[in-house]
Amino acid sequence: MEQPFRNRIFSSLRPAAQEFMRQHALTRETHSGEVIYEEGAHFTHAVFPHSGIISLIAADSDGQQVEKAAIGHEGFLGYELILGGAAGNSAMSRSVVQIPGYASWVSLRDIDEALGEFICVRETMLRYARSLITQTLESVACNSLHSADQRVARWLLNADDNSVGQTFELTQQALADVLGVRRATVSTACAGLQALGAIEYSRGTIHVKDRAILEQHSCNCYFKIKNAALPPDRSY
Repeated sequence: MEQPFRNRIFSSLRPAAQEFMRQHALTRETHSGEVIYEEGAHFTHAVFPHSGIISLIAADSDGQQVEKAAIGHEGFLGYELILGGAAGNSAMSRSVVQIPGYASWVSLRDIDEALGEFICVRETMLRYARSLITQTLESVACNSLHSADQRVARWLLNADDNSVGQTFELTQQALADVLGVRRATVSTACAGLQALGAIEYSRGTIHVKDRAILEQHSCNCYFKIKNAALPPDRSY
């Protein structure tokens, strides 16, 4: 059965541009741990998630890593493509699927054609690029100012936003990696949220039972990042 197009970049475009993107998109499932692009790799396609989360990862020479930003159905992977210059030809971060789902791949040739033919495509992608910068800046502040428990709750809220249904696959180790904390810290935070009735966690699967409780235990960065995300707008 054909999966619905849920990506908000697509849905924010004018009808003719939407149809162009749909016709030129290759849509397939994404799998947990799948690497979409290595840092420095040349882009061949822009990737538009419909469900699931793709993380932009920073790693050092010791193998430690942390998430720079998370891309869900509100955006696309490959914002560098619209920056111009040499930066637009290659990925600035390693991109890894954290929450499995499905996404559409659109080739650079087709993206270039869409950018030239439809002003709404350029404006919409630029607006998302700005919101991604906001997310990155908020994440830096969040990592310094807020507790691990708050950051775990924030990330789970975002995962819930980008999943079909209220259940998604996510290991505690993967969550520890993106947040840059120890697995034991994530385990303690998840156990606390489960005791409060916010989530159920079992064997790498999380079910969100009560978003209100998660929101109460998250920091306000969640709402700042969400409000900065691309709103539906076809005013071009």
